[in-house]
Amino acid sequence: MPAANSSGSKEVVTAALLVIGGRILSGRTKDQNIGYIAEYLTARGIDLKEVRVVGDEETAIVDALNALRHRYTYVFTTGGIGPTHGDITADCVAKAFGVAIDSDPRALVILHEWVKTTGAEMNEARLRMTRIPEGADLILNKVSGAPGFWIGNVIVMAGVPSIMQAMLDEVGPKLKSGVCMLAETVRADAREGDIGMQLGEIAKANPEVAIGSYPFFDQHGPNNECGAARLRCAQARAGQTRGRGHAGASAASTIK
Repeated sequence: MPAANSSGSKEVVTAALLVIGGRILSGRTKDQNIGYIAEYLTARGIDLKEVRVVGDEETAIVDALNALRHRYTYVFTTGGIGPTHGDITADCVAKAFGVAIDSDPRALVILHEWVKTTGAEMNEARLRMTRIPEGADLILNKVSGAPGFWIGNVIVMAGVPSIMQAMLDEVGPKLKSGVCMLAETVRADAREGDIGMQLGEIAKANPEVAIGSYPFFDQHGPNNECGAARLRCAQARAGQTRGRGHAGASAASTIK
C-alpha cells in the first residue's frame, strides 16, 4: 500500500469515485456514501473530480475502472464485494489490471477469526469475500470482518456506509495529501437571480478563488448562500486569516 506523502507537498491530488450496484441505479437503495467520501477527501486536500454509477455488469465496471484509474491519482469504489453471486467487483478489478484472483490467505485468516468470534458459519458464500486480486493490499474492516483491498491506485470498499467509513479511515492516513482548501460561506439573504451579475464580477476579479451560488428555500421563501470561496492553502499561507475571509467578505459587501 503506497505511503502518504509529506504534508509540505504542493501536489494537486485528484480522485474519482465509482459507485457499483444495480440497486443504486434502480432507486431501491439510496446512496449515502458519495457526500461522505467527498467531504472526507476535501478535508485531506484531495479533489474529487468525478463520480460514476454503474450496475453489476462486468463490461461497465471494467471500462469505468480503466478510464478513471488512468485519469486520476486515486479511484475509490463502493459496492459489489459481498458474498452473493451479484458481487463481482473484485473479479472486475482483477480483469481491469490483468491479474489473477483467488482466495487470499491473509483474508482467510481474518475471516476465520471473525467467524470464530461471532459464532457465524464459514460457508461458501463467505469464502467468496476472501477472493482478492493478486498483488493487492488488504483494507481492514473492523465492522464485519471481510476486508476491502487496494491495488495500484484503486481502493475497493464495501457499499454499506458503516463498513465503507471504517475502511476509509483505514486508508486515510496512507493517502497522499494535496494542497488543502480554505472555504467561507455567506448567507446572501437575496434571490440568486438578483445577485448573479455581481457574483460574476467578483469571480472575475478573484480568479484564484472558486465562487459558488447555492439557492435554497426556507420559511422566508427563496434564498441563497454564496461566496463559498475556496483558496489553495499553498496560495494563502502568507496571509491565512485574510485569505479565509477575503473573498466571502467581498461577496457579502457587494451583495448588500
